[in-house]
Amino acid sequence: MKHHKVPLIGLLVIAILITGCNKDSTNSTTSGKTSVKGPPVVDQALAFKGEEIYNQNCVFCHQEDAIGKPGIAPSLTNKEFLSIAPVDFLYDTIAEGRPGTGMPPFSHLGKDNIESIIAFIRGHAVLPDRIKEVDKQADAHGDARLGEQWFHQVCSTCHGPDGNGYAAGGTGTAIGKKGFLSKVSDGFIRTTIKEGRSNTRMLAFSGPAALADLSDQEIDDIITYLRTVPSKN
Repeated sequence: MKHHKVPLIGLLVIAILITGCNKDSTNSTTSGKTSVKGPPVVDQALAFKGEEIYNQNCVFCHQEDAIGKPGIAPSLTNKEFLSIAPVDFLYDTIAEGRPGTGMPPFSHLGKDNIESIIAFIRGHAVLPDRIKEVDKQADAHGDARLGEQWFHQVCSTCHGPDGNGYAAGGTGTAIGKKGFLSKVSDGFIRTTIKEGRSNTRMLAFSGPAALADLSDQEIDDIITYLRTVPSKN
């Protein structure tokens, strides 16, 4: 009897080990799927409707496929932008417009139509969704006086001396207006400054390969200054 128990026990141990390995492998795969975020999933029917409404109302400034045009309107389908732009930010911008800029309010389109435009825009996303992660970043705490110096040295060439954007003859958007600053988190601004936006005039400003290797504190100084700018506009 003992002669037969040894191989049986051995087979049992091997079976348990194999099952355990398969289980670990499955959990690892499942964990990998849930931990790695992808682009937002949008309702394709809604996005199709949104494209039609977009072409009736927005294409004249933001161009076909919302790629934007420097000096006229920003890209709404830039991959870095879509990875950090909250739905509320898009909705409020479309509905309320940006006072003091060429972006009028489109609240007359109604909630359903605005949401369909957003679905069309977000349907162009290709990078993982980082919206919650970026919005949870700490508020900027810096020196507005130093931030003003950095802003005029680094940012004003494109965004204008008071962040007036296109109205000041620049190629950058009006980041000094209340209509923008009231809708974005410091994390949104910080991430944009650090990483830039590919295929646009907005380059990265953090890191040795960046246009200007700003430190985290210098970027927070700029954000702190920006928060004071609307009073000048």
